[in-house]
Amino acid sequence: VPQPENHTWSCSCTARGRYKDHLGGSATGLAAKVGEMLTSSVSSSPLTLVGHAARHPSSPNRGSAPGSSSLNLSRDLLQRSLVLFAVGTFLALVLNLLQIQRNVTLFPEEVISTIFSSAWWVPPCCGTAAAVIGLLYPCIDSHLGEPHKFKREWASVMRCIAVFVGINHASAKLDFANNIQLSLTLAALSLGLWWTFDRSRSGLGLGITIAFVATLITQFLVYNGVYQYTSPDFLYIRSWLPCIFFSGGVTVGNIGRQLAM
Repeated sequence: VPQPENHTWSCSCTARGRYKDHLGGSATGLAAKVGEMLTSSVSSSPLTLVGHAARHPSSPNRGSAPGSSSLNLSRDLLQRSLVLFAVGTFLALVLNLLQIQRNVTLFPEEVISTIFSSAWWVPPCCGTAAAVIGLLYPCIDSHLGEPHKFKREWASVMRCIAVFVGINHASAKLDFANNIQLSLTLAALSLGLWWTFDRSRSGLGLGITIAFVATLITQFLVYNGVYQYTSPDFLYIRSWLPCIFFSGGVTVGNIGRQLAM
């Protein structure tokens, strides 16, 4: 009796071992075939070719891309600077003539003989300031990581220019009981211009900075007798002048942003 039991146990173990060997060999062969197929498909895929090309770029592209990009950037900055300079010069000429006609700004008699000889240095200085401000606004936006996207179209920019000219015209034509009331009115109009066409923290901060610096420069020029204002109520100038500088900075900044886009 013990002999058949031992024989049966050994036979079952042998058969089981053979079955396991057969399954193991089949699984190993199947895994090897799948691995070969995956290797061949990955090596011939477009992503692998693109990755190979990215790791081993050709020498002409590697040498010409940085130079062309810097050249395009310099050309873009030059074009924007020229456009901003032309716009600033034109606006300064028109608004300065408006102030002279309303007898708000007085120049010596010898420099008002013709239109273009009266304070010839004002339009170029304003054009240079417009170029600097127009390039500074998009630069500050990119540095702060807050791209300006509020009303980004040329129609909005043209309306902003019209409102700025209207504010400057109001400063020369509106008659109030005193300059303080006029200054408060123009301050409200200037903040309304910023809220309508800008609404950015960078635009508000730069506008206030521009108004402060330009007012100091104007005080210095008037103090040295370059020109003068009629009825000054803020040291040597009119109290509403910072409002004009603020709205002008916001307007030129919107032009510079639109050109940058």
